[in-house]
Amino acid sequence: MYKDVKEVLVTSKQIAQKTKEIAQRISKDFAGERLLMVCILRGASLFFADLVRMITTEVNFDFMAVSSYGSGTSSSGEVRIDKDISTRIEGQNVILVEDIIDSGNTLIYLKRLLLARAPKTLKICALLDKPSRRQVPIEGDYVGFSIPDAFVVGYGLDYKERYRNLPEICILKEEIYLDNNEDI
Repeated sequence: MYKDVKEVLVTSKQIAQKTKEIAQRISKDFAGERLLMVCILRGASLFFADLVRMITTEVNFDFMAVSSYGSGTSSSGEVRIDKDISTRIEGQNVILVEDIIDSGNTLIYLKRLLLARAPKTLKICALLDKPSRRQVPIEGDYVGFSIPDAFVVGYGLDYKERYRNLPEICILKEEIYLDNNEDI
């Protein structure tokens, strides 16, 4: 798989350290309170698993599966809920955990959807942020790394369901996805 990698952008050690820092901030911000952490499948699953194990306040979790990319590299702009949460969130502290904030279209859609369900608080946590790609005004409350406009894989992020198991965040070689006449 590394033959398709242009460079390692964020190492495993950096991910572990940043995840610990985010968990400490969340634990401090919600000390003594109960949290519902919502993992956006599948890309955020590795980050989510590492993060929730480091949070020191009471945590429940649920999962959502959404799609806006299909099998390509650029967002279709249309968000589809493939699996909704099963937990009532009214009056709860909710943190959406995402792998990357890119265009922002998916997160703005999810934020509106969940705010309509009247949580006590709703925060956004993402391992990665790609601000140069933002199409809508949305920011994360807990963000690990701001990254350049490059197509990244690894640590849960994929290209056509490949590379999720790489332990680092890696920039994929352009010829891997440009051969398919796709833009990032």
